[in-house]
Amino acid sequence: MVRFLDIIRPFLAVIPEVAQPERKVQLRERMLWTVVTLVIFLVLQQIPLFGIMSSDSADPLYWIRVLMASNRGTLMELGISPIITSGMIMQLLVGLGIIEVDNSLKEDRSLYAGAQKLFGMLLTTAQAALYVMNGMYGDPAQLGAGICILIVVQLIFSGLIVLLLDELLQKGYGIGSGISLFIATNICETVVWKSFSPRTVNAGRGPEFEGAVIALFHLLITRDNKLRALKDAFYRPNLPNIMSLISTFVIFCVVVYLQGFRIDLPIRSTRNPGYVPPPYPIKLFYTSNIPIMLQAALMSNLFFISQLLYSKFPTVLFVRMLGTWTDAGHGMGNPTGGFAYYMNHPNSFWEFLSDPIHVLIYVTFTLGTCAVFSRLWIDISGSSPRDVHKQLTDQGIVIHGYRNKSMKSVLEYYIPTAAALGGLCIGLLSITADMMGAIGSGTGILLAVTIIYQYYEIILKEQEEAR
Repeated sequence: MVRFLDIIRPFLAVIPEVAQPERKVQLRERMLWTVVTLVIFLVLQQIPLFGIMSSDSADPLYWIRVLMASNRGTLMELGISPIITSGMIMQLLVGLGIIEVDNSLKEDRSLYAGAQKLFGMLLTTAQAALYVMNGMYGDPAQLGAGICILIVVQLIFSGLIVLLLDELLQKGYGIGSGISLFIATNICETVVWKSFSPRTVNAGRGPEFEGAVIALFHLLITRDNKLRALKDAFYRPNLPNIMSLISTFVIFCVVVYLQGFRIDLPIRSTRNPGYVPPPYPIKLFYTSNIPIMLQAALMSNLFFISQLLYSKFPTVLFVRMLGTWTDAGHGMGNPTGGFAYYMNHPNSFWEFLSDPIHVLIYVTFTLGTCAVFSRLWIDISGSSPRDVHKQLTDQGIVIHGYRNKSMKSVLEYYIPTAAALGGLCIGLLSITADMMGAIGSGTGILLAVTIIYQYYEIILKEQEEAR
């Protein structure tokens, strides 16, 4: 029977590839390449697409841009969306057994990585064409065929650069992965900007600075009533405030603290009785930030479809049940009814108190989906008790005090529990961050913190190995 990977093998020759390093790249050199990759990404985020007429219309992808490291109207319009989508779909197909991959074979691993890149480029091309045809940059008839093709080519080229940057880091030239680096950078950039932005806005109280910290000092200096100035700086609505900044810091500390929760299973080697390996850790966040990423991607796609349908068919009953929307300004849409409204997180503590039914449905759905996604992901990603048992058995390792056959039951007790409980905790933290009004949304803060902590662990491990 011909495998899927063998069918696509001839097409992989057209995809550029980063060569494997011929030697072990030192930590300092890897950090340098990581910084260079980050600088290229930030430059791409600021280069506008050539030929577009306007990007000021309503943005149906507003909900997902921060998480997908996307910046509207620039070369990073698509962000890392094609990479994440292709990776998750490919991993799902492998987990379901539709695509056969033998990870013990170097050739299969190479073909699988190439298939992900090929699928990612196909998604990039399809998304770029859809964006242009749907008029996100102006009426295609007014733009002309030449400009439309030029915009699509720009998006494909920038998508290829992002793919290669991600591969550069993953193959050992840098630290971590491009996807994680770009997500964390984009979210941290949002937090820093909303804290120190010098831009002035008028929210009905006269001109004031957008940045929470700058607004604090400006209000204290310019107002005679210092107590009222402090109150406005800490609690001003519809703009970043000091309480939002404090909430962000609190959530950051809580997530870092919970990262240390784990169960260490003592293990021993059956092949080398004199060797005592380090304990096998099962962390509370066993699936890391995957549950909240999947939940965020699911809801963002739902909001996108709902907004798109409502803009075309606002009177159709099914469309209105899916969600009704109003323009909230700055390219944002605000759900006012239907399923989308109840799935959208309240933006402050007062909104949580004002509509308890909305809160109950939202909390139940978020916690449930995070727990389910976390539990399902361990089977799809190859980290289930069965897979871990096989990996340990192949290495000649057993849990201390248990035989090889009974070891699987121990893993089946701890791993699914950690996955489901970790997913619930991630969902609860996201809800709490939204309720407290954390800058960058609860999902964004959780992603940034978990990614930064992963980088910390990677660098710490590299330093220990270098000693």
